[in-house]
Amino acid sequence: MNTASTSPGQPEGQQRSLRIEHLSKAYVPGKPVLNDISFSVEGQNSVAIIGPSGTGKSTLIRCVNKLIAPTSGQIYVSGENITRLRGRELRHARRKIGMVFQEFNLVERLSVMENVLSGRLGYVSALRAWRRAYPQSDIDRAFDLLESIGLIDFYRQRADSLSGGQRQRVGIARAIMQAPHILLADEPTSSLDPKTSVEIMEVLVKLSEQHNIPLLINIHDVELAKRFTTRIIGISRGLIVYDGRPDQLSNEHLKTIYGGEEWLS
Repeated sequence: MNTASTSPGQPEGQQRSLRIEHLSKAYVPGKPVLNDISFSVEGQNSVAIIGPSGTGKSTLIRCVNKLIAPTSGQIYVSGENITRLRGRELRHARRKIGMVFQEFNLVERLSVMENVLSGRLGYVSALRAWRRAYPQSDIDRAFDLLESIGLIDFYRQRADSLSGGQRQRVGIARAIMQAPHILLADEPTSSLDPKTSVEIMEVLVKLSEQHNIPLLINIHDVELAKRFTTRIIGISRGLIVYDGRPDQLSNEHLKTIYGGEEWLS
C-alpha cells in the first residue's frame, strides 16, 4: 500500500486547511441558523461538530461545500476564498472539498472500483468520464485505497451488494481519491451499528491522517467524537459555545450545548 504523505494535486510542503471567518446563515431574514461562526482546521487535525438537532451543524457543512450560500462571512480552503465563486471557478474549487455522506451516495449499479474512481471525475474530460477511461495512475491509487480499507477483493462487485459499513468505506475511499484539501463528513455513522461505527471512524481518521487531509465531522455521537477526534466544537442555537480538546469536554459543557441534564444520567 502506498502511504505517501502527499497526494495528487498537493504541492510539496503545502499545508491543507479550512478557515471560516464570521460565517452566518439565515434562511429567514433576521433569524440566523448560524451566527458569527469562526474557526480553522489544518494539517492532520480532526474536528468534530456536535450539538442538538436543528442547531445548524448540517447547514455549516452545506455552506463549506457550497451546496448553499452563506448570508455573510468568508470560507477559505487552503487560502482560497471560495465564498463567492461561481461556474467554472466553483467547479475547480470543489475538487478541494471531499465529502462523506450519511447515506453513502454511491452509484449502486456501478462496481466498487468504479465508485472509488468517480472521485477523479473533476480531473478528467467529459469524454473520458463518460467512457470511464481513467489514467493508470488513478487506477493504481484506487487499488491502494481499496487495500487500505480492506475491500481489495470486492473491487468488481456492484455497490448495491455491499453492507452499510462496506458502502461507507467505499464512500471514504472515493472522497480520499479526490485528493481534497478538506474532508467533510456529515453524520457518517448515523445509519450504522455501534461496532461498525467505531470501525468507520477508525478508517476515516486513519486515512485523513495518512494523506494529511484535515477532517471536519458533523456527528451526534459525543463518545465517538471524544474518542477519535483531536478537537470538538459544540454549537447551540447557531453559536459556538465550546471549542477545545475532547478530554476537557465536561458535563457542564454538554449541558450548555444540549440543554438540561436528565439525559446525562
